[in-house]
Amino acid sequence: MARWGRASKAAGHVLLIWLVATLTLGLLALVTPGFRLADDAGRGPLGWVVAAGSASAVFGLLSALVWPWLVRAMLLVPSMVLASLVFLLNGGLVLLALRLVPREFGTLDPPSAVLVAAALSTAISATHGALAARDDEAYRRRLARMAGVAGRRVRRRDPDAPATAGEPRPAVVFLQLDGVGHEVLQLALRTGYLPTIARWVRGGSHRLTPWLTDWSSQTGASQLAILHGSNHDVPAFRWYEKDSKRLMVCNRPTTTAELERRSADRAGLLARGGASRGNLFTGGASHSAFVLSVSGRASRRDRTGYFAYFSDPASATRTVVSLVADVVRELVASARQRWRDERPRVRRGGLYPLVRAFATVVERDVVVAAVMGDILAGRPVVYADLIGYDEVAHHSGVKHHETLDVLRRLDRRVAMIADVARYAPRRYELVLLSDHGQSPSEPFTTRFGQSLPELVRGDHRRDGFDDPSVDTGRGAEARAAARLAFSVPKREVVQPRRAIGEPIVLASGNVALVSFPEVDHRMTAAQIQRRHPGLIARLAAHPGIGFVLVRDAQRGPLAIGADGTHELATGRVDGVDPLAVFGPGAAAAVRRTDSFPHCADLVINSAYHPTTGLVYSFEEQIGTHGGLGGGQNRAFLLYPSHLPSPQEPLVGAEAVHRLFVTWLDLLQPAEAVAPARRTQA
Repeated sequence: MARWGRASKAAGHVLLIWLVATLTLGLLALVTPGFRLADDAGRGPLGWVVAAGSASAVFGLLSALVWPWLVRAMLLVPSMVLASLVFLLNGGLVLLALRLVPREFGTLDPPSAVLVAAALSTAISATHGALAARDDEAYRRRLARMAGVAGRRVRRRDPDAPATAGEPRPAVVFLQLDGVGHEVLQLALRTGYLPTIARWVRGGSHRLTPWLTDWSSQTGASQLAILHGSNHDVPAFRWYEKDSKRLMVCNRPTTTAELERRSADRAGLLARGGASRGNLFTGGASHSAFVLSVSGRASRRDRTGYFAYFSDPASATRTVVSLVADVVRELVASARQRWRDERPRVRRGGLYPLVRAFATVVERDVVVAAVMGDILAGRPVVYADLIGYDEVAHHSGVKHHETLDVLRRLDRRVAMIADVARYAPRRYELVLLSDHGQSPSEPFTTRFGQSLPELVRGDHRRDGFDDPSVDTGRGAEARAAARLAFSVPKREVVQPRRAIGEPIVLASGNVALVSFPEVDHRMTAAQIQRRHPGLIARLAAHPGIGFVLVRDAQRGPLAIGADGTHELATGRVDGVDPLAVFGPGAAAAVRRTDSFPHCADLVINSAYHPTTGLVYSFEEQIGTHGGLGGGQNRAFLLYPSHLPSPQEPLVGAEAVHRLFVTWLDLLQPAEAVAPARRTQA
């Protein structure tokens, strides 16, 4: 009897979806140029019902039988091209459906087929969702289908119920909200931008604590340490290695692959059969997708995450519609910023609206879908990066309403993931964190009318940061992710373009590294003074520069400011301490970077104004990170209250890694941590 009840309910759902599809086709035939149903007048006033019903039935059958095989074939093309082809091929299915019914039932021009297919898929998907919302069993099946585990039973679990005998140990999902500082998160919690997360904090299920980044407050350094245990010898987002004569940039596949290779002797955080999604590094995961360090050897399996997402045509429809909406949102916001003459501001034209939309919509949707699949598959540990806030903050400002609104949409995805975890085969702990914060900034060139390379050279010739081989501030991380999705390689450049004898000047937010490549070792202050008289004093005295790190042959590393010097080896200060304004941990962070084998000849940190939190970015950004000063150095960690709290303040990304390993060892004491065979899935 129960089986008959389930069968009748399923038949009712199919009938309702068919009726919705029939009505949708009828309405589209009235408003869409080039699309007509039942042209033959002899069929009477109900002719369109017969035509639309027949076409929708054939379209549904074709979608069920043909669509999965089409998407599998499309995995051979770049990921974002797949998203575009979805519309063309789905339109082709509509055309084919009308061809398979009698000719007089209707006509459809090919250009209109894409629009009709998108609208039809959206209507069918919305109906599926509405039915699933009222039926737990339907919801489970839909989640399983989206996750690619349709043949597996997906049951709802009580999050407060104790584990049953034989149930796997609890698992962990680490969600990285890229660039969201502790202060910004608190602001968003107070002002209603994060209702889901605020409910967790108010209800006591999760605790919030800050953690202090290293001097290099950027994703490359932080994520390498969190996932692989160490970020030793990563002095900035961009740096030059004299021994290999190689330019290293943290959003390049060759650099991330090399950094991961150097960490091969350490078991990664995810080396327990875990999954890495949307990150720079794998963390030793057995399952990786959308990961930069392995993108250079991406195979057909690398895009199976896209298959799981785009196998539902409505997913492509939702994402592309949202992408277009975000492009419009950016164009309107940019025009409003210019009309109001908001300052500071940076250029937001060219491809930036598309780059932003990719970060805030496409990358978000695909990564979230992959995480949901990992949860339903029962992966023991998952780490995923959502980069939308970081990208928008660079161009719109750290606390601007437009930027905080990105957090509102991320909060909804966090709620989705938490909801899906109720149907997982094991209990999941959800941990949220950021890799760094951001500080409000004004571009150095805008404020002082001179770029840092010009100041270093003492002239007004513009090359340095204008070198097209080096991404600087124009959505560098999001552009790298977009190139990965489109499978577009970036030309690797060993050295930035420069004249012989000139230094290499590389910006990383509000920190910059100056290297003299003709000298094969790290130069001392005296050697730099002989070759470039007055350079160090000129830099240290500039009002936009907070301090300059340089090594002295006798005194060791020195942090030199306009009115004083901090001797890092001894702690002795002559005059005004240039590091005091950056906080009590600044000296230790600078001293650690000085110990790196590839520390540059000069490391420059911008000035910082503690009353406003403002720093000066050496890139074209009004929200920046990468050095010392302000909110960029205070990231956040939000974790379940029953997990052990850190015994002392978390200082440096390596401390975060150690805490996470402690949690995993507590939750999964029997899980293997040996490096596993990696797959792109």
